[in-house]
This record gives sequence, structure tokens and C-alpha cells, in this order.
Amino acid sequence: MKHTPSLDAHWMPFTANRQFKQNPYLISRAEGAYLYDQHGRKLFDSLSGLWCCGLGHTRTEITQAVAEQMGRLDYSPGFQVGHELSFELANRLIEKTPIGLNKVFFTCSGSEAADTALKMARAYWRMVGQPTKTRFIGRGKGYHGVNFGGLSVGGIGSNRKLYGNLLDADHLNHTWLAENAFSRGLPTYGAHLADELEEIVALNDASNIAAVIVEPFAGSGGVIVPPQGYLKRLREICTKHNILLIFDEVITGFYRTGQCFGSQTFEVIPDMINVAKGLTNAAIPQGAVIAHEKIYNAFMEANLPLHAIEFPHGYTYSAHPVACAAGIAAMQLYDSEQIEAKVNDLIPYFENALHQLKGLPHLEDLRNCGLAGAIQLAARNGDGTIRPREVFEYCWQQGLYVRYGGNNISLAPPFIAEKSEIDQMFNILADAIRQLK
Repeated sequence: MKHTPSLDAHWMPFTANRQFKQNPYLISRAEGAYLYDQHGRKLFDSLSGLWCCGLGHTRTEITQAVAEQMGRLDYSPGFQVGHELSFELANRLIEKTPIGLNKVFFTCSGSEAADTALKMARAYWRMVGQPTKTRFIGRGKGYHGVNFGGLSVGGIGSNRKLYGNLLDADHLNHTWLAENAFSRGLPTYGAHLADELEEIVALNDASNIAAVIVEPFAGSGGVIVPPQGYLKRLREICTKHNILLIFDEVITGFYRTGQCFGSQTFEVIPDMINVAKGLTNAAIPQGAVIAHEKIYNAFMEANLPLHAIEFPHGYTYSAHPVACAAGIAAMQLYDSEQIEAKVNDLIPYFENALHQLKGLPHLEDLRNCGLAGAIQLAARNGDGTIRPREVFEYCWQQGLYVRYGGNNISLAPPFIAEKSEIDQMFNILADAIRQLK
């Protein structure tokens, strides 16, 4: 058996390190829709990694593209010079985006995409002569990564409380309503929650507000689903008051909602879309901000010398050539394997299987959007995190990896999953919930 190294040196992210190191859950390899732990146990990956491996793990097509690129051009400086793959990937992306969103700025992660979009928004308003538009509006239970700007507009309290004052930002209320519990898909009630934006605009004045940033559905917050019409209403209010609308599609992008982007599923065109995760099927870290051409044109048409840098921002690994190779391979797989059709075939089956859990003990809600869902469990002794952790532990022993956070179990199975695997996933989850105290 392979020797397990000392666990002391690695300070793990978003992990109870003391608990983990007493009883570690280690993943040794992955293939297709499955993970394998250090003991060789096979586990169905119910969250596609961390919402990011929809095509399944260790895809040969991506592996080969990465290996070949490593042998050809492992790294290229991205400032003042370029390489062909970044332009090819950008062109492939804008073939899939809503009309007008056709300028791609590459980052290294979703967190960096969030901060890039916020900087881009502020800079845009300066470029068009409205420098007072600096304020941002996020949403409760929203997640926009962990960098300073994204954390400021994010709305998960446990992520924020340790760090004191962040950037000054307002937050819309989240869209979870108790009366919508156990809704299938988008609830019919609750679009009025978008009108809170009018109140925030009245308080701060639109002349001071740069952008609103939301996820089409809030993934890390527990698949908090927008009511029907809610996102369209946000778009209307932003347009009315000349405020940019940013969709953080790091989770919803690349077919999780049934179409390539959540903006297409919900028939709303934002001014920017943030992506990562599924961009490379998580084989190599990469993110991007896809901006509307009006934003790009504001920088390009500024009265600057030709040699001047229009947007002084970027990262050492922006448009990394190996990441771009992985992204191109992923885009080819989405098309060649007709992933959109596969996802739309699985969505109603997944929804029905999820809602078959209704009636089990300790359930507060079941909700779903596209090929994503959440199981919300009641607290025990005032602590909402206990039962989800116990479900995770039970499922792991039964060959199922599930993601727990707060009082939720989040689900986002791979697009390549078979219906029989969906059935097995929910059978194990049902057993896990029944054994809870």
C-alpha cells in the first residue's frame, strides 16, 4: 500500500483541519464519474468534484491536449506578447455566449474572475465619465470566491465574519422563502424580492452604484433558486438606473442549468459573465470574465496613446497555454458529446429522484435547478451543520461522495452520469437520512 505522508504541513482550505487530520478522507485517483479513496474504495462523485468536472474525471482527450501542450509551450508571458491558443479559446467561448458578450479576459480562478469583474466595472464608469459609480451590490448567501472584492459582495456570513471590515457593499436578500420549500424547479412566488434593488438604489443613488453581482442560482449557499421572473426584474432595474449587471456563472456556466450559460436558461443578458470550473473541466485552473463589447469599447476608444495600456490588470498565469489547451479540449467535448442534450435528458429524472425524498425525517427543504439540487436538513441542538456532516460520513462508507456545507447537502452529478447511478445516489442518501437522530 502506498505510504501516506505526514498531514501536518498542509493547512487545508475550507476544512476543519483538526477533525480531518484525526480521520482523513483522502482521494487517490479518479475516473469518469467516480473517485477512489486511499483504501481503493470507489465513490460516485455527486458534485462533479466541486461543481467543475461535468465531463467526468481524467478525460483522455483533455489529458492528451495538456500533455502535448506541456511538450510544446509550457508557459508564455502574457503581457505585451501572446500565444495562439488564448485567441482560439476566446473565439470558441464567444460562439456560446449571449449576443454582445464577446470579449474574454482570462484569469486563473473564479475568485480572480470576480475581482477582475469588479475592477472592470469601476474602471468602465471612469472611462465613460462617471467616476462616482463605485459601489457594488451583492446578495445574501451569494458566493463570489474568497478574494477581497468577491468576499465583500458575497453573502455567506461564515465566510466573512473572521476578517472584519471588507469593501463597502450592499446586499440584496437571498431568494429562499420558507413558503417555497419543496418547490420543483423555479418557485412561482418571490419575483418581488428583486424590487429590493429599487430601495437600495434610492438609498445610495444610481450615480454612485457601479454594478450588481449575483449568481443565476446561488450554488455554494445551497442551490438557492431564483423565483420565476426574478432575474429578469433585476435586469430591468439595472437597465433603468444605468447599473452594470454581472452574472457569476462559475457554477452555473457550461451546461449545469441545461444551456451553456444560466443567462441563456433564464433569458437574461448581463453585462459580464464570470466563468471558471467547467471552462477546463477543472483539469487546469482557469477562469475568465466575458464582457459585453460596450465595456471593451469604452477602454479601446479612450483618448490614450496607442502604446498605452488600456486596462492595467492581469495575472502571471492569465491565459496560461496549458490551461487554454485544456479549455479548447473541453469545449470540443461539450460539442462532440452533445452535452446539452444529455443534461436536458437527465434534469427531469434528477428532479423526480430528488423529490422522492420528501417525507423523510429531518428534511426542511428539497430544491433543484437544472442538474443541481440541495437537501436542507433541520438543526440538531441548534447546530445546522451536524446532520449534513453525518450524512457525508455515512455516504462515504457506502460509496458516495457528497458535499456538505451549512445545513445543506448539495448535489451536482456529472453530465455523463447514468440514470441508474442517479437512482443509486438517492437510495444511499435516503438511507443516510433515515439513520439520522
